Amino acid sequence: MEKGKGRKIVVGMSGGIDSSISLILLKKNGWNPVGVSLKFGTWENSCNNVRENSCCTDESIKTAQKVCMKYSCKHVTLKVGENFHEKVIKYFTETLKSAKTPNPCIICNRYLKFLELFKYAKKNEIEYVATGHYAKITKSKKLGGLFISKPKDKKKDQTYYLALLPQEWLPNIIFPLSNLTKEEVYQMAVEEDLDFYLKLAQSQDFCFVSEKSLKSFVEKEIGVKKGLIINKQGKTLGKHNGLANYTIGQRKNMGLSGGPYFVVEKNVKTNELVVSTKKSDVLKKEIDLISVLFANGIFEKQAGKKEGIKVKVKIRYQHKPASAVIIKDKNTGGRVLYKLVFVKPQLAVTPGQYAVFHIVNSVVGVGEIK
Repeated sequence: MEKGKGRKIVVGMSGGIDSSISLILLKKNGWNPVGVSLKFGTWENSCNNVRENSCCTDESIKTAQKVCMKYSCKHVTLKVGENFHEKVIKYFTETLKSAKTPNPCIICNRYLKFLELFKYAKKNEIEYVATGHYAKITKSKKLGGLFISKPKDKKKDQTYYLALLPQEWLPNIIFPLSNLTKEEVYQMAVEEDLDFYLKLAQSQDFCFVSEKSLKSFVEKEIGVKKGLIINKQGKTLGKHNGLANYTIGQRKNMGLSGGPYFVVEKNVKTNELVVSTKKSDVLKKEIDLISVLFANGIFEKQAGKKEGIKVKVKIRYQHKPASAVIIKDKNTGGRVLYKLVFVKPQLAVTPGQYAVFHIVNSVVGVGEIK
């Protein structure tokens, strides 16, 4: 890690172990960290089990304050609930309405978390921002510029969720955990007398609504229009509880006998959920992408050529990277679309999710699955 030489740096502090250790590492390397906690909102409804946003509960913010106090660092809490609702929850509901599957974390990082941290940094004349994400910023002469790259701990790799960050931000971002494993982070917490972190369970829910409350959230926020479940031949098999409650590739909780059945399509026009007993019907070798962003013009130019660009692609966070070629689609009626052609067909390609392209360990582009 670059030595700080007393320079200030904004550190996004959730109150979790990763952001806390990030602040400590920066302090030990000569930086002057300012811990900044963002106070988001939740879905305000009596049936929501998440009473506070799991990224920033009052308790977790108090923990962040204690860590900052212990290491003689300034701590600030910014209330961004209104922006969170506008940028993240609204995106989430609008995507569900269109029968797509939203990815609020990738949107939140781009349009809220990092944006708010950089706004605070600029206002206070601070040049750098750090977070506890497992990722690296690397420079490559061969690829041409700075890139978000995979960290030492490949199991905790969070580059997928950071793929939308603008190129111009990268020179001013530091990821202190880039060369540490999660186990090493835990060990450091013990050494720093922060071993209470070892007892904290990590939630897998969305930060603003619990998994148990998600169905109620959908019903309340976008309404439920029940419809038919049909097979690919058009035969009616049952009724669904609103297209927003299902995702492509899903094979449980459909109330159908004689399966297993896989969700292969959500038809918004007819309000029908199309299913199949064949796993092969959920496999796709080619997909269309919209809103594609490349790390630089070199890749955009290469994608416009006949041979396209050979990349490794993740179509969701836990997806094993797959070999593919990305090619600019010439027949789009003036709209810039790209086609992703996989070497081997991929399971459960889900509209609304993001495809993130890697060359070696670096993110070179990202696009929304159409």
